[in-house]
Amino acid sequence: MKVISTEKAPAAIGPYSQGYQAGNIVITSGQLPIVPATGEMPEGIVAQSEASCKNIGAVLEAAGTSFDKVVKTTCFLKDVARDFGAFNEVYAEAMGDAKPARSCVAVKTLPKGVLCEVELIAAVEE
Repeated sequence: MKVISTEKAPAAIGPYSQGYQAGNIVITSGQLPIVPATGEMPEGIVAQSEASCKNIGAVLEAAGTSFDKVVKTTCFLKDVARDFGAFNEVYAEAMGDAKPARSCVAVKTLPKGVLCEVELIAAVEE
């Protein structure tokens, strides 16, 4: 097994890794919408969705894979009723032609008060 780590995504804020590779599978931790260079968080669901997708893309890149190899995502939204449409547009753009299996759930709170978080499972060439 191999730990996946990159400075292009926010550092873990607890006792976990940004991602792990086991064989030809990469499993990421949830990526918050934090700008790695500054530690700041953009405002609004569109900007936060873009930041989370950019961060998860950086973890995929560090693992040697990409969005087109994603097989499953789990998306967490603070307010599905208000934010699902905007989040979904950003997510669709990030995924491109890939249509992985997905769960999108509402949660009461997320770390640091963010509006969204994304985690995923992807294939990678060994």
